[in-house]
Amino acid sequence: MITLTGFADEISQDLEEQLDVLESESIRYLELRGVWGKNVLQLTEEELSGIKERLSQRGVGVSSIGSPIGKIQITDDFEPHLEHAKHAVRLAKYFQAPYVRVFSFYIPDGDHEKYRLEVIRRMLRLAQLAEQEGIVLLHENESHIYGDTGERCLELLQSVSSPHLRAAFDPANFVQCGVKPVGEAYPLVGDYTAYIHVKDAMMGKGMVVPAGDGDGELRLLLQELSRRRYSGFLSLEPHLRAAGRFEGFTNPQLFVEASKAIKRLLTEEGMEWN
Repeated sequence: MITLTGFADEISQDLEEQLDVLESESIRYLELRGVWGKNVLQLTEEELSGIKERLSQRGVGVSSIGSPIGKIQITDDFEPHLEHAKHAVRLAKYFQAPYVRVFSFYIPDGDHEKYRLEVIRRMLRLAQLAEQEGIVLLHENESHIYGDTGERCLELLQSVSSPHLRAAFDPANFVQCGVKPVGEAYPLVGDYTAYIHVKDAMMGKGMVVPAGDGDGELRLLLQELSRRRYSGFLSLEPHLRAAGRFEGFTNPQLFVEASKAIKRLLTEEGMEWN
């Protein structure tokens, strides 16, 4: 069965408001990326403890740590970044989350082939780290990183060849790279997909819109997921107000609109969720 979750910092930077809106939409998980104006990796031990206690009190689980790991230039020093990755994995274990979201490094324009082996080397290191701790990394496709197209995502996943590196399939990000998400990308990476980001966008313009209103082929994607008997998370990442390098923002009202949009599609496709 489908389980709904979401980047709750798109609702608000206030934890209580995040949890209130999730509760209003009967969403029992969140993807932990930011609270109180801080990225999850910047939170203090006291803050993390407080979040964990409040989530437990409100009956909300963590589906994934929405880390920014891999969002550095491929030419940047990797070793300090690896320490951040270790922290992200520790946080996943702390919050009993099965996943950590990662990226595959910013590449100078047109230089994908030049840096291919270095990207694979780094992703192998990250996958080995995750394997040691029993965590699965979710590679999110995104523009300007190595894994921006279906072909490069597939190449990366096949080259690393680890069950601890899977795909977080983001339809809107494929659209913004001029790729048809279901027509072109999903047939390549479907077997590796363990997580779905619910985000839609307009081809050409790149403008992000509610699920089903753009060219993200969300309805076709749900049909594919149903055919494959997908049982996992659909994570709301609407980006309806703003999108930045490390976070996006929607606001409470638009987050609810985004939630109702995907629920409407699920209902129309006869798919159950919790």
